[in-house]
Amino acid sequence: MNNVRTVSDTKRTFYTLHTRPINTIYRRVVEELMVEMHLLSVNVDFNYNPIYALGVVTTFERFMAGYKPEQDKESIFNALLKAVEVNPDTYKQDAQRLQAVANDLPVSDLIGWLSQSTQLDRDAELQNTLQAIANNSNFKYSRLFAIGLYSLLESSDPELVKDEKQCNEAVKTIADGLSLSEDKIIKDLELYRSNLDKMTQAMIVMADMVAADRKKREQRATPSDSTPAPPTNNE
Repeated sequence: MNNVRTVSDTKRTFYTLHTRPINTIYRRVVEELMVEMHLLSVNVDFNYNPIYALGVVTTFERFMAGYKPEQDKESIFNALLKAVEVNPDTYKQDAQRLQAVANDLPVSDLIGWLSQSTQLDRDAELQNTLQAIANNSNFKYSRLFAIGLYSLLESSDPELVKDEKQCNEAVKTIADGLSLSEDKIIKDLELYRSNLDKMTQAMIVMADMVAADRKKREQRATPSDSTPAPPTNNE
């Protein structure tokens, strides 16, 4: 009997856990991330690792930036992860831990560590994870893992990721060290940055529309200056 959960099962669970409506522009983001995580979770070669967790958290935070009401974001995130049967707190804690490590490292040391050319006495769990990835020919690579790597580089040196050549060189070094496809990572990161730009533009357009609608409502609610004054007793 096949007991593998379906995408429909995951979506149904999500909307049971988070019952408030989600703004249209963000609903697609949430559902695409949900489907991506679901498909990975049922893949026999997929294994959880903290870099992937950082990719999930980073993707959610970046694409949900500006969401209103703000307090709904945590409910959406928790429901999203519980829907794919994982612990939201584990993802948050691992993401924060890795970012703290990256913040404290010069980017050259970080690249050397991620590519396994340098051993650092910093985070034994991450060190073991990196070694396991490099030695696993069946490692299930994902776009979210690539975003996790990118987030680490960005935390260590924000300027490096703004320089396409330097960023791609860092990715190549890391990919070679972990026995991953450099081309796949670069393409996924290009798409990630492109989608972030599109989301930013969509948010600007939406904000302009909301402002214009508010202005129209205010104008309708304010009496016109041309309204005749009431007659006085002398007339």
